[in-house]
Amino acid sequence: MTRLLLGAVLLLGNLTISTTAQELLNPPEQVRFDSVDYKNILLWTPPTNSSSLQYNVQWKIYGEHEWLNADSCQGIQKLQCDLSSVTSDTREWYYARVSATSVSTSSKSAWALSPRFSPRWNTKISPPALRLNLNKQGVVVQAKPPRVLVRKMHRSLHHKIYVIQSGGEEKVFDMDCCSNKLTLTELKHNTKYCVQAQTFIPLQAKSSARSSVKCITTP
Repeated sequence: MTRLLLGAVLLLGNLTISTTAQELLNPPEQVRFDSVDYKNILLWTPPTNSSSLQYNVQWKIYGEHEWLNADSCQGIQKLQCDLSSVTSDTREWYYARVSATSVSTSSKSAWALSPRFSPRWNTKISPPALRLNLNKQGVVVQAKPPRVLVRKMHRSLHHKIYVIQSGGEEKVFDMDCCSNKLTLTELKHNTKYCVQAQTFIPLQAKSSARSSVKCITTP
């Protein structure tokens, strides 16, 4: 009888230790989407009290009940997951969640939920790629979004071109949205012109930052 009681006590002790280990594993923190040009990356930070963790990621469409596994983000050790392929419908809103598992104890955390995410409204547009060339008419400016997906999803993209002369004076031009090309004419000879471009999406009242400055000198 004494051995049986001792065995029961040890078993309960082990169960308590196991339960405590599971309770002590905090969930991941700061779960959020970071989206640039519709590349939708889920990011998080590890819980403060744990190491040697693996993570599982799930996602769902807002309003749906079922959570779906992100197939490429099960049992991973990195602190991010590319959900672009499953969150590509710009008409939808999405949630994602992450749980942690301890490699050493196999204890699991609760799920940590992201804020609601919309690729249409929450993605950031990166500055356009800018190219300058000289021809007989003047300086030809070309600007376009660096990712093809942005151009495919927004046929009404507009660009503003900022031309800065050596004295600091700045002029602003609207680029034809269909050609993504603008020719600067009536320029001074042997003069340095510096140019920046910025992308605008009128229907969403959204814009990129300005591109890096590119300069060219007229003959």
